[in-house]
Amino acid sequence: METATLKPLAAALPTPPSLNHRILTATTVPHFKQIHAQILRSGLDISAPFLSRLLALPPLASSPSSLDYALSVLLHSPSPDFRLANRALRALSCAADPRRTLVAYGRLRRAGLALDRFSFPTVLRAAARARGVASVVAREVHGLAAKTGSDADPFVQTAVVGAYAALGRAAEARMVFDRMHHRDLVAWGVMLDGYCQSGFYNEALQLFDEMKSSGIVPDRVILATILSACARTRNLPSGRAVHSYIVESNLSIDAHLQSALISMYSNCGSLDTAQRLYDDMSPKNLVASTAMVFGYAKLGKIAVARSIFDQMTDKDLVCWSAMISGYAESDQPNEALKLFNEMQLLGVKPDQITMLSVISACANMGAIDQAKWVHIFLDKNGFHQILSIRNALIDMYSKCGSLADALTIFDETAFKDVITWTSMITGFAMHGNGRSALAVFDHMILEGVKPNGVTFISLLYACSHAGLVNEGQRIFETMIRDYRLEPKQEHYGCMVDLLGRARLLQEALEFVESMPYAPNVVVWGSLLGACRIHGDVKLGELVARRLLELDPNHDGAYVLLSNIYAKASRWEDVREVRNLMKNKGVIKEAGFSWIELNGYVHEFMMGDKSHPRSSEIYGKLDEVVKELELVGYAPDTATVLVDLQEEEKREAILLHSEKLALSLGLIDSKKGSLIHIAKNLRVCDDCHTFMKLASKVFEREIVLRDRTRFHQYKDGVCSCGDFW
Repeated sequence: METATLKPLAAALPTPPSLNHRILTATTVPHFKQIHAQILRSGLDISAPFLSRLLALPPLASSPSSLDYALSVLLHSPSPDFRLANRALRALSCAADPRRTLVAYGRLRRAGLALDRFSFPTVLRAAARARGVASVVAREVHGLAAKTGSDADPFVQTAVVGAYAALGRAAEARMVFDRMHHRDLVAWGVMLDGYCQSGFYNEALQLFDEMKSSGIVPDRVILATILSACARTRNLPSGRAVHSYIVESNLSIDAHLQSALISMYSNCGSLDTAQRLYDDMSPKNLVASTAMVFGYAKLGKIAVARSIFDQMTDKDLVCWSAMISGYAESDQPNEALKLFNEMQLLGVKPDQITMLSVISACANMGAIDQAKWVHIFLDKNGFHQILSIRNALIDMYSKCGSLADALTIFDETAFKDVITWTSMITGFAMHGNGRSALAVFDHMILEGVKPNGVTFISLLYACSHAGLVNEGQRIFETMIRDYRLEPKQEHYGCMVDLLGRARLLQEALEFVESMPYAPNVVVWGSLLGACRIHGDVKLGELVARRLLELDPNHDGAYVLLSNIYAKASRWEDVREVRNLMKNKGVIKEAGFSWIELNGYVHEFMMGDKSHPRSSEIYGKLDEVVKELELVGYAPDTATVLVDLQEEEKREAILLHSEKLALSLGLIDSKKGSLIHIAKNLRVCDDCHTFMKLASKVFEREIVLRDRTRFHQYKDGVCSCGDFW
């Protein structure tokens, strides 16, 4: 905005009393503009009192145009005063957009106006708020302070520390902090907060110890910051030490500090202590209640978390996100999506964190229609260009059985980080497409992206499920030799699975025994699973003993051993294992399947008759069995792992949950359509054959996701090549 210069044509003349009165009594910017016009006509130089009064105007900070006007008047004054410049900067710093302060600073510098030690903290605080390119301004101001001798001023130093820390330059902030001769409580607080904001929680805890050793007594704000660091690192011993310090210091615990304590204990999994503190809190605030929801949800106590959630009168986005995330991570994706829809109806706008939980819920559900709906929502609401969202979408589509959609997202992602590449490799792996997974890895290396440990887990998984033994061994060696990555238990587990699936059981056992550290339940579990597939009773017994030594209540070990015995028709041993499970209170995970039709998810247990269309489903199942028997299907009763009569075995195997889901899918679909089914356990041999034949006889493509991978049945053939 162009503003005429206030010329000192009549500087010697006294200011008319009426004009002084008008300046003192003006309360709006339009009023000041009228006075400004009168000053210009009078030729008087009264810019200082005019600006002083204008900058004190309360509504100024809320009006960007008014701030611009005040700055323009200052810059066009005949003799601008640095004290007024400082006032202008302070007024601008109160505005919602901190970048205005930085722009003003640049204009004042270009105008040659001298700035002093009172100017620098204001500009530095604005730079801290602005983030991004403001880092350049912060460095410039720091340099200017050094040139003018102001860099030794403790207020300037503290502001420099705060700006660097906020701008992600924690190391530089610490260098300035260490050079400070006088470090008061504020300076310590700024540095501690800077570490926490930058994610350097362990450094914050170390600095807190230094602070106490130097004799500085922390206040409630600093203690709350440190408790937050303990919560983020799940450092319960340090958190308890801070709590003890608070009690021993007889420091009164206000609502903010009590909320910090509750959050710390909740995040660290000490819910009993968190609950006691929460029960003592009155009234219960949003932060504490959200922490309790988060803590119980993390422990899988979803009912308790939901109870607290429902009792909250006010809920912010963080609280909604915590509850949605709890459902998503507790294998209750339906509830997660239901709650998300409820949140939408109440007008609460989701953020990136919320949407990642929603995407995760869709991925766990494996429902392609829900996945498509979420993708459309993301596009409409501006989330589609966020890299973490795109990575999650690749994973979601892969888990929903649509590799084509996953690949489209992957190809359209301009910047790909290691998570992007790994997500696509994992997608191909879970679909049994090992060659494509290796091809993506080769492309990743050509693009100069360095793989991490998770990338190699996905690659080994891909090789295992595609029977690529030599390639898997090469990948394992590459990880160690070329990338200097130390294999973890998960990598060893994948290698054991790779060898075991290929019937190289002795080599797998030797590999386990050659490990540099004791194998865990994952490694032994992989070998036990291979023993079940290939019916090796002797090795299976040995491996099961080793596994149960590590985890006496591992339900999978008992079930796999029981299945090994059943496959060998050793029914007395089966009964012994199952009695042992009963006596120990070990419960086998129940198998169930689900299918999405017209936006609704239908769940089935074995022999389930709770569905409202149950009679129709069982009628269709009878029809399907008869049609398949005409092309050679005969129920494989050898896969029934309980001691029953042959006819009873036949009836039992025909009532598997995935067969019921398929029957409903066939009722509600047409020839040539796609049916998506998901199962929480491994699909049995009989159901695998059943699905292959059904895909050909009823002319449907059937995608079935079991516990470990996808099976795509089309024209009587499965994508796994009968290797799973």
